[in-house]
Amino acid sequence: MRTLPVGYFVHHQGRGHAERAAAIANALITARPITLFTAKPDIFPSLSPDVEVIELPSLFEPTGCEAPLMGALPSPSTVHCAPLGWPGIREAMGRLAGWFAQASPALFVTDVSAELGQFARLCSVPHVAVMQHGERSDAGHMAAYESAVGLLAPYSEELEQSDRSQRMKSKTHYAPGVGIDLPAMPTRDEARAKLELPSDRDIVCVIAGGGGTGTPTAPLTLGARADADSLWFTIGRVASEWHETPPNNLIHKGWVDNPMDWIAAADRVVSSCGNTTVHMVLAAGKPWIVVPEWRYFDEQLCKAEVLDREGLAAVSKVWPSHADAWTKLWDAAARLECAEQSRFVRADAASKAADWIDRLATSLWADAELAGPAQIIPKLKVIS
Repeated sequence: MRTLPVGYFVHHQGRGHAERAAAIANALITARPITLFTAKPDIFPSLSPDVEVIELPSLFEPTGCEAPLMGALPSPSTVHCAPLGWPGIREAMGRLAGWFAQASPALFVTDVSAELGQFARLCSVPHVAVMQHGERSDAGHMAAYESAVGLLAPYSEELEQSDRSQRMKSKTHYAPGVGIDLPAMPTRDEARAKLELPSDRDIVCVIAGGGGTGTPTAPLTLGARADADSLWFTIGRVASEWHETPPNNLIHKGWVDNPMDWIAAADRVVSSCGNTTVHMVLAAGKPWIVVPEWRYFDEQLCKAEVLDREGLAAVSKVWPSHADAWTKLWDAAARLECAEQSRFVRADAASKAADWIDRLATSLWADAELAGPAQIIPKLKVIS
């Protein structure tokens, strides 16, 4: 009896989807084959050579070959992104349908796409939907969640939203901080030595995520100027405006490949509220200010509300517009129980998630007669 593979769709916005998919795939590949599908194969960190990656046309970006007259037609409430007349979407769905038919997968994981979750169900393939924070009680999300055989949440159950139903939670596997390489987190002194930063200076690290247009630097100039004895570093994408007067203690490093080093080196942290960023800061345990960015379905806003509820971060819904606002937030951050933050991240999250996926797949197909694709899919006949 052959072992059925797992398929895994990975959205290419930001880095978090790819990082957790890679961690799970590397853990799962020892138990069964796994194929990752994405529009940007280069977004993955190191993968096992046995993990297959298949490139798909983007489901979200036009190529210029679309039918313009259909561009403004409304979508039904059960989908979020299903424009008509897009050849790239047709090609992507065709590739997936062909793989479903030939590979006979045990499961298909979607991180994230409500449409592909429903597509897998219509193709008679069991699917697991990755959960995210946000206002997701709409028909499109619920159709994907209700048709899923399981839900995978890349955060602690203690950080779940209060409006999630018990029915949903009962089929959810929680993987706190999956994709975060906890052994790679250095101590403060180790990180400063590695980055050649002064050991005796107070340092603030501002983390801009990879899923948006950039953290605005104007508010940061106000915070850094009012905090002249500290060094402020930004990592990630930032967006500046002409009217700023940046102080000398605010330094923009741009995109870095070692964000955990910068977080570990910091005494205090300011960040947006992407899932990967959140869990890296939680792992480090720091006085922390969170300012959520705009995301579809209020994803970061809802995550920030949960962090505030649990007393893990000082949260502001908007960027501070004057020095006193920064002072109030830092006062709130100083009162956090930083030693409690790290318990919301698990070093074994990826292996536990992979084991759950494997056990779920095994249980679903326990009484099935598993034949090879050639035995269950007849060849197409050409009728002339």
